[in-house]
Amino acid sequence: MNTFAVLYEYDPENPAVAETRPEHRKFLRSLLDSGRLIGSGPFTDAEGGALIVISLDDGAGVADAEKVMDADPFTLAGLITKRTVRPWNPVLNIWG
Repeated sequence: MNTFAVLYEYDPENPAVAETRPEHRKFLRSLLDSGRLIGSGPFTDAEGGALIVISLDDGAGVADAEKVMDADPFTLAGLITKRTVRPWNPVLNIWG
C-alpha cells in the first residue's frame, strides 16, 4: 500500500465550508468504508485547513491520490484554497 498525506487550506470564515461539511464528511466516510482513509481532521489553530491521510494500492502515485481527492465536495465546491498531496512513509504507524 502507498500512503499519502493530503493538506488542505481553506477559509474557516467562509459559510460555504460549514454548509458543505456534511457532504465532505460523507465523502470521508466512503473512503473509510473502502479502506482508503487512515485518518483525517481539521487543524485546531483557527487558521482553517485539515490533514487527510489516505492509503492506495501499490503503484499508486500522487496523481492517483489527487484524483481520489478531486471527488471531495470541498474540492468540487471550490472551497480548497491550497491542496498539497505528498507521498508519506509512516515508519512508526500507530494506525495499524
